[in-house]
Amino acid sequence: MDAWTNLTARVRELDTLAGVSSVLEWDQGTYMPKKAANVRGDQSALLQKLYHERFTAPEVGEWLTTLEGAELTPTQRAAVRLHRHRYNRSVRVPADLVQAMSLARTEGFHAWVAAKEADDFREFQPKLQTLLDQSREYAAIVSPEVNHPYDALLDDYDKGATTAQLRPMFERLATELGKFLQAIEGRPHPAEFAARLDLEGQRRLSERVLRDLGFDMDGGRLDKSAHPFSIGLGQGDVRVTTRYFEDNLLSGLGSTIHECGHGMYEQGLPHDLAGTGLNQAAGMGMHESQSRFWENFVGRSLPFCRYLVPRMGGIWPNLEVRPEQLYGAANRVERSLIRVESDEATYNLHIIVRFTLEVANLEGRLQAADLPDAWNEAYRRIVGVVAPSPKTGVLQDVHWSSGYFGYFPSYTLGNLYAASFGARIVADVPDFWELVQRGEFAPILAWLRTNVHQQGHQQDAEAIFRAAVGARDPVEDFVAHIWSRHGSLYGVQRPT
Repeated sequence: MDAWTNLTARVRELDTLAGVSSVLEWDQGTYMPKKAANVRGDQSALLQKLYHERFTAPEVGEWLTTLEGAELTPTQRAAVRLHRHRYNRSVRVPADLVQAMSLARTEGFHAWVAAKEADDFREFQPKLQTLLDQSREYAAIVSPEVNHPYDALLDDYDKGATTAQLRPMFERLATELGKFLQAIEGRPHPAEFAARLDLEGQRRLSERVLRDLGFDMDGGRLDKSAHPFSIGLGQGDVRVTTRYFEDNLLSGLGSTIHECGHGMYEQGLPHDLAGTGLNQAAGMGMHESQSRFWENFVGRSLPFCRYLVPRMGGIWPNLEVRPEQLYGAANRVERSLIRVESDEATYNLHIIVRFTLEVANLEGRLQAADLPDAWNEAYRRIVGVVAPSPKTGVLQDVHWSSGYFGYFPSYTLGNLYAASFGARIVADVPDFWELVQRGEFAPILAWLRTNVHQQGHQQDAEAIFRAAVGARDPVEDFVAHIWSRHGSLYGVQRPT
């Protein structure tokens, strides 16, 4: 089994390189000074090139070929299968392109930050065009046999997902959500919660909620960033970030809970499988399911609001707020401009816009210069609003500046998975909502640890999902959840 020993040693080395790259990425999103952008770009590009060269070295292919002809354990077979798939894709990509893409992402990120601050898309346009061109080139190289170039990008985030599968799913969602939005049109909204609360108190509340949900603060930390994110730097080191607004507690706290879901998934992965490559998430759709489950299914529920209000009272003793008030404010449904601040019922419409534009980009029907107008037209048609300026429109997301084309569908896949996970856990844990209200989240996290986290990537996401929930229809579970929770708040029932 020399080939297996050599392969796992190489994978451990690659995991270390990836961890170092993640440290740089975390620092770039939190504390790095602006003037360090150029040198950081060189550092990240070199690490990406080294990773690519070490993974695509001829000996890796030889080890995989040897192992494919050997008698293996189920774990070894799963590892070899996963590495073969990635090796065959990666070996086609020239190291120079990998390095160029990494450099373009660093430059693109800082150009996006400047353009968003200036509310001027023109500052970002040439960098975005470079990123688009590179993505098309990458797609053509890495998977020339796929049916659609966008499939090649989807595979980097959700192995097995295809454009042909996503299109009808998005069409079904848009239709069903459209019915709900029509049903509540003109109905009075629940009242907003707009109390002004000091940022230090919000930070303390976020940290308390993180700990209560189950995030291990001895194996992670919480920081601020312009765009909340989470990142695993290696075993025992998971970083989450959030943001705070004096007049919008729910937005910042929602970001904290969202990233906590990601972080707990990273902390719960099967680290005993280090060196196999299976000690990682089974795709970003599954990753997003964990963040959306905690943020939405749990975090926007009335029992969670009943858990939260006493904790808020401990920080702001003079604050007068009822759980029902928080619950209503957390579940207002409005056609809005900003994806990260949108409600459960309209969120997926924002993803449909991005999916539509990304597919058009990969097909060559759109260029960077076309995106502001195309964005506004898609938002008018799909969401029902139009951005007054690029800052609240085409420049609102960080993803394209980092070259993450093909990532956005993961959010909707995560929403759908989360709805079915929620329905199944409620059935398996009969006192689910009583536990939430008491702040006893350990049994819920334990279910996710067993059925999702500890599975790592021993199977693809769809297989893990099916093993956990059976034959449930995730689109139906999500739509039923929207009608049940939000419909009751707005006084409407789902048509039979």
